[in-house]
Amino acid sequence: MRRAELERSTGETQIRLAQDLDGGPVRISTGLAFFDHMLMQLAKHGGLGLEVEAQGDLEVDGHHMVEDVGLCLGEALKAALGDKAGITRFGEAHVPLDESLARVVIDLSGRPWCRYDASMPPLILGNGFHPELAREFFIAFSQRGAFALHASVLYGENTHHQLEALFKALAVALKRALRKEGEGVPSTKGTLTV
Repeated sequence: MRRAELERSTGETQIRLAQDLDGGPVRISTGLAFFDHMLMQLAKHGGLGLEVEAQGDLEVDGHHMVEDVGLCLGEALKAALGDKAGITRFGEAHVPLDESLARVVIDLSGRPWCRYDASMPPLILGNGFHPELAREFFIAFSQRGAFALHASVLYGENTHHQLEALFKALAVALKRALRKEGEGVPSTKGTLTV
């Protein structure tokens, strides 16, 4: 089974997370409604089972919550993939949402890298989600998950649309990279874990 569960507890956040790369229940509660909405997009369009129960210092702002959930999601992805035998490895998606268009390209290479290109106005969405937090999530997810992630909003006007297109593009690219298509590890090195 390509599944992982973990718990993380710090002075800033307490997170319980379960992730199944081949689908399953989806229940998400972080205290940040807009972030929950984005994680639902990731699960739905990525074909993931995802359960997140998190509490934290939201009275400060949403930064610690968003970054720490990204770290946990990356750790769970890495654990669930194991030696990565049989995966497609690469994934790419262009996803529109009305006037916005996002692109995400990933390589489940074992080498963390994040290039994030999205500039949005400094407004607050929902109950405390600032658009710049999406960048922190993408960086944390790719760093702890040990994969290369290139994410761009190519254009758009509505901030909600731009962010939702970006998370959906991440979901579709990830789904494509996780697809089983063989037996061996897709690398001439013979490993994707170093």
